[in-house]
Amino acid sequence: MNSKKAIRAAGKFFVIALLVIGAVYAGFPVLWMILSSFKPNTEIFAFPPKFISENFSFSAYKSILSDPVKVRFFINSYLVSSMVTLFTLLVSVLAAYSFSRFDFKLKKPLNMLIISVQAVPPITLLIPYFGLIVALKLYNTYWALILTYMVFTLPYAIIMMTGYFNTLPTELDEAVMIDGGSRFLALWKVLVPISIPGLISVGMYTFMQAGNEYLFALTLTKTIDMRTVPIGIQQLMGQHSYEWNEMMAMSILGCLPVLLLFLFFQRYFIEGMTAGSVKS
Repeated sequence: MNSKKAIRAAGKFFVIALLVIGAVYAGFPVLWMILSSFKPNTEIFAFPPKFISENFSFSAYKSILSDPVKVRFFINSYLVSSMVTLFTLLVSVLAAYSFSRFDFKLKKPLNMLIISVQAVPPITLLIPYFGLIVALKLYNTYWALILTYMVFTLPYAIIMMTGYFNTLPTELDEAVMIDGGSRFLALWKVLVPISIPGLISVGMYTFMQAGNEYLFALTLTKTIDMRTVPIGIQQLMGQHSYEWNEMMAMSILGCLPVLLLFLFFQRYFIEGMTAGSVKS
């Protein structure tokens, strides 16, 4: 008996040790980024490296937040990401409800099409989308980014929300219709409110994907006032020197909204990500 307990304790210790090593491995770059944002640019590559700078300063943050051009990068990113998230949730809820509750002839082909879009490398679609956006006279506008990003966020959102709706009993819809309500009323008044965990997980993923996108943001915008945070970070790389501390500070400020959202809605996020994994 004691030997079994010893083996279990050793196994538990081994698992915990692996988790700690993995957490340190994954978190150290983030910690280094945070610490580097408070260093002068000349200390970034000092050897031996200094974790805590003797010249601790908020100068990088002040330089970013006091520059209207750099602040505009954040406004553009947050605006585009918010609009993409809103429209993606709206369309995905309607599409997922249809896939979950109705049987129609093109259901399987459409499902295959949605899944296949996920397998297409985005870079292969860059030139076609550029030509399409220019033809529609949307080049260098918010709509160019919003509509393009939705192409890549909608498949995942539809798949996730369909799985979530499949876990909800059809009796909920039937109860509303028996009382004289419509399917539309059942969707928005009953199913959507109890699908908040799924909506939060899809919304957070969509917001993060749209905010981190670089390739299409660079190609489909031209003027400095339309650039997003990833492009703004790249523009801190000068011809003769890089503003490393500002790059780190801008990276932190760019990911801060997603981090805060995750901290506040972590329980719903995990619940929503796993809700469709088990089919009842």
